[in-house]
Amino acid sequence: MDVVTFVSELLNSLASLETVQDVTSHAEGPTVRGRAQFSGGLFLAFYYNQATGTQAFALVRNEQRIWGIDYDNLRGWHEHPLGQSELHAVLEEQTIVSVVQRLKDALSGSMSADG
Repeated sequence: MDVVTFVSELLNSLASLETVQDVTSHAEGPTVRGRAQFSGGLFLAFYYNQATGTQAFALVRNEQRIWGIDYDNLRGWHEHPLGQSELHAVLEEQTIVSVVQRLKDALSGSMSADG
């Protein structure tokens, strides 16, 4: 997948979330990084490197990752579960659509944990 395809698929998938307030991204060569802003001080930081295939998605509140999904050549696909973000739970291969669905679930859990 190239950077343009990654960004396009991510934006299309994020558009299904009513709680997204803003999305910014910056591409430089084979990489892109950015964030999708949600209410309540939450944002999704994302990163993609076309050359290595590395993908990283981190839901952040108060400068702390509270959930995430990553792919790299060392650990493969893994999730940092909501409430246990230091863990690396092995996952099967993910698509951007499946990552955003898991993000939606994490957002629901995060919002209900707030009260």
